[in-house]
Amino acid sequence: MKNITIWHNPRCSKSRQALALLEAAGVNPEVVKYLENPPTKTELEAALKKLQISPAKLVRRGEAVFKTLTLSEKSSDQEWVSAMVNNPILIERPVIMNDDRAVIGRPPENVHGLLDL
Repeated sequence: MKNITIWHNPRCSKSRQALALLEAAGVNPEVVKYLENPPTKTELEAALKKLQISPAKLVRRGEAVFKTLTLSEKSSDQEWVSAMVNNPILIERPVIMNDDRAVIGRPPENVHGLLDL
């Protein structure tokens, strides 16, 4: 079994459900409470590479802090990454990663794609 990490927010039902699915599959993931221990720029960029998405696609646009930022579709990838590093609440949750792939746990069943079930 590959190493699995979940960027987890215990207050989020989808995050709790994804963690429960991992545990039910016999996985004991590394749980990173990303709001308390935000990813570094390097960690975030590595996650985006595994997800194979642009930084803008990982941003929660409904968060109050998003409305205070000047981000738009014209913003650079680095501006999006900086916004998430400085405001981790903006990172879509949960992000579940193994050594070479990642998924966003929305819906939570997306975790099955990492487990090769």
